[in-house]
Amino acid sequence: MKREGSPFQGVMTVALKEAADHMTSARMHVIMLLVLLTAVGAVYGAIDRIRETTAEDPFLFLKLFTVAREPVPSFASFLGFLLPLVAIALGFDSVNGEYGRRTMSRLLAQPIYRDALLFGKFVGGLLVIAIALLVMWLLMLGMGILRLGLPPSMPELVRSVVYLAATLFYAGVWLALAMAFSTFVRSTATSALVALAIWLILSLFWGMLSPLLAGVLSPVDPYNPVSLLANFETQQAFSRLSPQTLYGEISAMLLDPAARSVGPLFLDQLQGAVIGAPLPTIDSLLIIWPQISGLVAAMLVLFAIAYVLFQRQEVRA
Repeated sequence: MKREGSPFQGVMTVALKEAADHMTSARMHVIMLLVLLTAVGAVYGAIDRIRETTAEDPFLFLKLFTVAREPVPSFASFLGFLLPLVAIALGFDSVNGEYGRRTMSRLLAQPIYRDALLFGKFVGGLLVIAIALLVMWLLMLGMGILRLGLPPSMPELVRSVVYLAATLFYAGVWLALAMAFSTFVRSTATSALVALAIWLILSLFWGMLSPLLAGVLSPVDPYNPVSLLANFETQQAFSRLSPQTLYGEISAMLLDPAARSVGPLFLDQLQGAVIGAPLPTIDSLLIIWPQISGLVAAMLVLFAIAYVLFQRQEVRA
């Protein structure tokens, strides 16, 4: 039978209801408070470090993201490590939680398709993360202006906004992963544990496994310098299977205007270049465009898996 109306009718209704539920839940209050306090501590320590060590710098505002004061990590490192936890907390029970509460049949009894339900839940989770990132960015901007006494320049604003967009895509990958397991696994506890296990593997242990895999596929010959480069490129290819690696390369290029490559840099690539001179923003974007595309592609593929699994499930009253 041909469906009547748009399959995405009601997406925003579901998204706004999902976002409201997240924002009013005690679980998200605790998580967001922890994230906000840690972010404020990271920025405050960075400001004090910048005031102590940095003289005149045309990109002073961007250093708020990368400068760290022990024992607190930098703001960018903090987001790369903890933001997946927020995304997993938003998505691990998005589908199987409805089955557990026996509300899925009631939802689908309304004039709404499964497409709109799943897509609305995904958009609602991204909306909550986007609001949290915007609040932290504005808080960082205000603290930087008050404590440093200098407003950010236009290139800094552009780079920081693109960085926030890439951060949202990065969070979207983990949100889609959590929703995929929420669709496949009926137990909310099991889906949360599996998503956290994959996060631990890709974030903490993948950096150790990549050199081992590269050594098997591209062994290093001490008498052949080319094999060393082949081993490094293979290791880099394996490491880029982790979203955290892609996000780290994006952060390094956007937040450090003097960076010129995310891989090995040869002498012939530096001909005519002024060492330490900042790259134009558009050039930095061109370098990391494959990484941004990789994050978006991973997010879409994982959401497509969740979509196919959800469409094939039987819903009973």
